[in-house]
Amino acid sequence: MIEDHPLRYPLVNELHARPFPSLEVPCQAVYVAVKEPLDAHNRDRGRDRAHLLALLDRHGAAHPQPGATHHAARIGKHDLKWESHTEFVTYSAFSRGLSARPFDPHGAEVFPLDWLAQAPGRRIASVLVRVEDLPEDAEEVRARIEDWFVPESVACSWVLDEAAIIAGDFQIDPAGHMRFAVFVRPGTGARRVGRIVQRLCEVETYRAMSMLGLGRSRELNSHLNALDPKLSQMVSAMADKSQPAEETLHELLEIAAGLESLAVRHSFRFGATGAYEALVNQRVQILRETRFNGRQTFAEFMMRRYDPAMRTVKSAERRLSEMAERAERAGELLQTRVDVERSAQNQKLLESMDRRADLALRLQHTVEGLSVVAISYYAVNLAAYAAYPVAEPLGLSKGMMTAVLTPAVILLVWLMIRRIRRAMH
Repeated sequence: MIEDHPLRYPLVNELHARPFPSLEVPCQAVYVAVKEPLDAHNRDRGRDRAHLLALLDRHGAAHPQPGATHHAARIGKHDLKWESHTEFVTYSAFSRGLSARPFDPHGAEVFPLDWLAQAPGRRIASVLVRVEDLPEDAEEVRARIEDWFVPESVACSWVLDEAAIIAGDFQIDPAGHMRFAVFVRPGTGARRVGRIVQRLCEVETYRAMSMLGLGRSRELNSHLNALDPKLSQMVSAMADKSQPAEETLHELLEIAAGLESLAVRHSFRFGATGAYEALVNQRVQILRETRFNGRQTFAEFMMRRYDPAMRTVKSAERRLSEMAERAERAGELLQTRVDVERSAQNQKLLESMDRRADLALRLQHTVEGLSVVAISYYAVNLAAYAAYPVAEPLGLSKGMMTAVLTPAVILLVWLMIRRIRRAMH
């Protein structure tokens, strides 16, 4: 029998790892997302698990499997759903029935305050969702929406082929929660209701996570505003030949290093912002909205209020990239200028070396001439001593003998040195 790949079953199971909740109308949901204050590529899974177990143990609920990234359990009157993501963890609690007071903050006490205070991170999203039957009178729906939400920012629409009406104003109430209402048409399935509620919670979570990039972009722009004039001044000074190119290059390298440091610090957050933005738009799109009572839809709200923030993030990211490219191009030009100047210096150095070599050659010729004289002097003396016994028989004095020998010895020495020099070259 053929063997399965060791990851075959885990990868298939991942497709079914996070099923949608099945919710009967009426019901309400409490949702909390917790993120560490600083950017982290991977959370401390051990701390997240310990925090979850602390909540489960309060209600005597079953523990998740080791290494699990999602878990469902019954805690009191609520159905708990826990999910672990790359940057955050989410807790969802679903309960049947509705509170007498719409969006009653006491409903969020399913997550005790002392337990939330011990969370390994900070709250990035908190949502209350109220799900009730769709009234027959559309005017009653409109009245409830106007009573519950801020009229200036409320978004409301039919979703999933008019299976339900969703509404929310994306405002945080005094208790610290964001509120959404879902009016479900009779006959809508429990799983479809669960998908609607899950999508609303995901839209808010991914919106909040993507908006973290806005704060980073503002911080980045402040740094770029300080570096941009310096970079422009450097580029303008490149044409000034009175300023040494190497000094300008060192200053430019400092700016380029600063830009690269900023890119490293912000690359993860900007990349995550782009991914979360795509998720927000995708979650809104799959709701298949149609207009209700002339109100703006969630997609229109995002286009007017959310998209400008994302464009700001992209603008800051693009500006950083363009400045880094400018610094790189300027560095290449300055390096070329430095290389040209160094080539000119090397040319001058070679010319100086040629002059010195010529002087050395002349000096060598001079020394060679002097060496002929010196060698000849000693050679004449030696030859004279050797010829003295022959001088008397020939009737020549010592001085005369020396005078006769001197031209011949000098000629022989000169020929010998010339032959040696030719052999060497």
